[in-house]
Amino acid sequence: MFELESKNQDEIIVSTKSTTVKFNIADATIDANLPVGKIEGPGEFEIGDVSIRGILTESKKTIYDVEIGGIHTGIIGGIEENLDDIVADILCTSSIRAIREIEPKLIVSMGNVDAMVSDLKLTARTEKKLKVKNLDSLPATKEVVVLT
Repeated sequence: MFELESKNQDEIIVSTKSTTVKFNIADATIDANLPVGKIEGPGEFEIGDVSIRGILTESKKTIYDVEIGGIHTGIIGGIEENLDDIVADILCTSSIRAIREIEPKLIVSMGNVDAMVSDLKLTARTEKKLKVKNLDSLPATKEVVVLT
């Protein structure tokens, strides 16, 4: 089980029982309160029970594939490059194109939710934190969640 939350449109915080990791898309950093400080840029990392693959895009930005308990969460913000490198059950994005190409089960909005739900003909629900128990607990049809 893990939780997703967001303090602003550039950040996603992933929390498990033992680990909390903050992803900032704007400055391509991962903050897990490690002794070495923040991790910047692409690479593969294991932080507690969180597996992270930071992928360098064509324009030198970083997108993330985060795996916890067999559930893949893509954290890409508004980036629309290297989408073939992301397989996500949950996608944290503001890109309608990315949603169409990746086809996640659940979308966490990181931007203009009104345009997203209108264009994709979906409804949005608002949550303070999104709790994910397992793969079977994800919705059967696409949903948009706005984290406040």
